[in-house]
Order: sequence, then structure tokens, then C-alpha cells
Amino acid sequence: MQSTITDEISAINDAIAQKVGPQKFRIWFRNSTRLTLTEGYLKIGVPNLFIASWIENHFSNEIAEAVRGVTGNSRKVTFTIDPELSGNLRRTQLDSQAQLVARARDRTRTRRASIPPRPKKKLKLDFDTFVVGPSNELAYNAAKAVADAKQSPFNPLFIHGGYGVGKTHLLQGICNQVCRTRPETNWLYLSAEDFANQFVLALKTKKLEAFRRRMRETDLLAIDDIHFLASKPSTQEEFLHTFNTIDLAGKQIVLASDAHPKMIGQLSEKLVNRFVSGMVVKIDTPDLRTRCLICKQYATTLRKHIPENAIRYIAENLRTNVRELEGALLKLIAFASLQNGNITLALAKNVLAEHLERCDPIVHISDIESAVATFFGITPANIHSSKKDRTVAMARHFSMYLARKHTKMSSSEVGRFMGNKNHATVLLACKKVESQIKQNAELRWHGPSGNRISKARTVLARLENSISG
Repeated sequence: MQSTITDEISAINDAIAQKVGPQKFRIWFRNSTRLTLTEGYLKIGVPNLFIASWIENHFSNEIAEAVRGVTGNSRKVTFTIDPELSGNLRRTQLDSQAQLVARARDRTRTRRASIPPRPKKKLKLDFDTFVVGPSNELAYNAAKAVADAKQSPFNPLFIHGGYGVGKTHLLQGICNQVCRTRPETNWLYLSAEDFANQFVLALKTKKLEAFRRRMRETDLLAIDDIHFLASKPSTQEEFLHTFNTIDLAGKQIVLASDAHPKMIGQLSEKLVNRFVSGMVVKIDTPDLRTRCLICKQYATTLRKHIPENAIRYIAENLRTNVRELEGALLKLIAFASLQNGNITLALAKNVLAEHLERCDPIVHISDIESAVATFFGITPANIHSSKKDRTVAMARHFSMYLARKHTKMSSSEVGRFMGNKNHATVLLACKKVESQIKQNAELRWHGPSGNRISKARTVLARLENSISG
């Protein structure tokens, strides 16, 4: 059996040599790689990350074809660092690798220089329209530092916060600033959902290399809603390689998410470690003064005059995010235009009464998670995870139930916030808690001080008292 596997590995090496040519095989594979065949996998041991990245980017198709030709079926190719191989590399081989890399970079520079850069379409949001306040000042300064410096002081920049607090605004502001001040910069802005969809399409159409070149040969990669990658292991692995390639090249990555990297459920530990290795900064909900300034600026953008007392009324009653403020202002302006009248405080109170009642939450979902996690002796990250032990599952169910009861968030929004769970999971959790409360069932869980027992209504009362106080 062992001799059969050895023969297959030898045949795969020969097939790779045939496909890439003797010179490239000598420079990049001989003494630089060690192949291992396991069930469904071909593991390639390499001395360092650079060689792994180069082989993956330049020879993936040839390796896959060689494996398929020898074994008769496709196998997933993975790379591992094998320190023993470092001693096998000869000086002449290292020199050859360096020369090839230098020539490839020269060709890329020449090609880019010969083709005038296509002007990128300006994104909607800019730094000039971003209202800075205590809740977002650190994130704003970090974004400006990335946009203004050729070599950023931190990589990646990871911005997180709730809905509509300005994360997308800062990401687009960075791209627009870079486009304006350094037009030669090759930047790319897209959502994590776009990244995932393009990756799947590239796999289906066998254009993976083109997709990888587009993503990895960028000077600035800005990805919005990175939490979308949760529970997508294949896409996460692809993004990990993209991240490593850009980072090793000394280029910039900027990410935005609804939650801190450690709070995103079903996200690989490798990605979490990469994300927290840079600058992680949170944007909180804007304070009253900032909300007033946002309202004034939005009114100026729409070229409408809104009196100070009407602006303050809206800012005092809508406290969650910028989108709610803009929605309320737009409704008020539209109503005044239809009536051919001026905007007044009385009009604002009359027009927005129903809107304010619908939008204003009693409590924020982050408060709920924090209270529930503390009560059950776990962390909010456990609630976001896929763990199903009794304590975590019970805490997750109560979090979902309380979020539906005390906020205006839909089941889908609650599920998305709590680790990308679907709306059916939230509905089932709420029904279960409702049943337990109706029966006043005896609940059992394991806390930090040992096993705990309590009635469902008692648990609910303590949790609601905690989040309201």
C-alpha cells in the first residue's frame, strides 16, 4: 500500500513537471515541496508562506490536472508549512526564484504603465459628508489615516457597529479619497456577498485564476458586511488566501461588519486572528448633538430649510441610527412639499408621530445579549456561535425571544445579528421560550458556579429587569 502511494506521488510530480516545464519545476517544486496523499486531499508541504502563495497563484490548474490524471479523480489541494524543507533550498534555487519574481513584477509594472488606468466610478459617499462626533471619531481618524498614507499604520482596518451608523460611509470615503489623491492606486470596493457570488461563479465557469488576479492584485481591498462570510467555509478559505496575498505584498485591507470579529458566529479562527491583528474600531450610535448635525447636513443636501426646534425634536426621538433620521426627514420634507407649506415643529410632530412610534426601540439588541450572557455565565460570542449545549442554546433562545419582544427587529434581522441564523431558527426559539413561560417550566443549566435550576418566569423577570435597568 505504501509503495502504491509513493508511486502515485512520484507520478504526480512527473505530471506536474510535464505541465509546468522542467525549469519552473526545478525552481518551484524540486526541493521546495513535499506531496502527501490523504483521503480526498493532496497536501503540499512548503518551506514558507511566500512559496505556498506563489505556487497556488501560478500553478493551481496544472497541479489539479496532474492529480486528476494520476489518481483518476479530483482532490482538494491544501498547503502546509514544513520547516524541514527550508534546509533543502539551495542558494542557486533561491536566486532563481527571486529573479523570476522580479521579472514577473517588472512585466506587471510595464503592462500597467503601458495601459492608461481606467477611471473608477466614484462611490456615493465621501468623507466631506461624514458628520464626526464622539461615537465615531476614532473610526473616522483611522479611516483618514488609511486613505492619506501610502503605507498604512495598521492592516487590516476593521470597523464594526450596528445598522446605519456610518461603516459603509467610511469605507466608501477611503476609496474616494484614495481615488482622488492617488489615482494610480488599484482599489476595489465590494460587499462580502459580492465576493462570495463572484467566487462561486468563477468556480462554475472555470475562471478562478481571473477572479484571484482581480481580487489579489489590488493596492486597496475594501469589503463591506464581512460577517456575510459566516457559515461559508469554502468562501472563508478563499478569502483567507486573498487576505494573506494582499497582506504579504504590503497592501491595504479595510473591512466593515455588524459585529466584532470574535462575535461573528461560524467564522474560522484563522480569519478571526487575521482580523484582530490590525486596528479593530467600533462605531457607536450617535449622541444628540451628532444627530442634530446629521439632520442639518441632510437638510442642506436636499436644499430644504428645517427649523432648529423641528430638527431637535427628530434627533431627540430617533436615537438608533442615521438611516432612521434620514427617513424621518425625507418623509417630513415630502409631506411639506405636497402641502405647499413650510416645515414647522407642529408639522413635524403631526407627520412623524406614527413613524417615531414604529422606529424607536425600547432597548438595543446588544444590551439584551450582554444581559443574557452575564446571567447564564457565558459570553456574547457563545450566543453567536453554532454551539448547541444546553446552556448556550437556552441563552440563545432567550436572547432571540427578548430581541423580538423588546425591539422592532424582524426575525430575519435578529437571526442575522446572532451569527447569521435564519428566521425559522428565531421563530422556533421564540415558540419554545413562550411555551416554557406559559407552563412556568423548570429550567436547568450549567453556570460558572455549577448547576442551576430556576422557573422560566423567574428567569424572564430577572433578564427583563436587567435590560431595563
